[in-house]
Amino acid sequence: MISTPLKGADPHEYDHSHPDLSGGWLRASVFGAMDGLVSNIALIAGIGAAGASPQTVVLTGAAGLVAGAFSMALGEYASVKTSNEQVDSELEIERQAHARNPQGEENELVLNFIEMGMTEKTAQFAASEVHQNSEQAARIHITQELGVDPDSKPSPWIAAMSSFAMFAAGAFIPLIPYALGFESLWLGLATGGVGLLVAGGIAARFTRKSWWKSAVRQLFFGAIAVSATYLVGSLLGVGGA
Repeated sequence: MISTPLKGADPHEYDHSHPDLSGGWLRASVFGAMDGLVSNIALIAGIGAAGASPQTVVLTGAAGLVAGAFSMALGEYASVKTSNEQVDSELEIERQAHARNPQGEENELVLNFIEMGMTEKTAQFAASEVHQNSEQAARIHITQELGVDPDSKPSPWIAAMSSFAMFAAGAFIPLIPYALGFESLWLGLATGGVGLLVAGGIAARFTRKSWWKSAVRQLFFGAIAVSATYLVGSLLGVGGA
């Protein structure tokens, strides 16, 4: 016998749940990790193919790690901050529009609700209820018209810190063999390849997609970048690897 949930129960308490998608950390973390891996693997591949010594490879990889981590963090902060400010700006426009023409704005919301599947009568009643609070009305309009929730903006600080940490972690992976005392470029590239597979598989856990497809996809993308820089390094190199 299948039990029926209590009337009014929250389905997320007994049926399913969702992760918090508003913090901005997941996209920044995945982007940072993949960028750190690909950029530093490609970087050491290029200078290694050009004939650089193991010491130069390590120095260049370390410099790429630090520079890339700060660049990613600053870029993420500026990007998310700008996006949030744009949402705030659009919200202010809605507030002003509501003050100038509240009835017109309410009629606009009625049409939006009808497009969502409500009957005209239900849509008019719902829009009237919403517009009893002008601030809430402006926020509902933003959500309906732009598809963004002004109350669920990602944090630029979380995005920046996530990006910094994951870029640094990803960029360090191809340098692990050198840190352990090995001086093999190919071992560093292989370690980086494993890192791409693992990172792709982990990312798939959050998206509930095939882990092996995600892993292979990341490895394939990384291989393209590495092949390109290795070729350039070989063509412009100063000696044999």
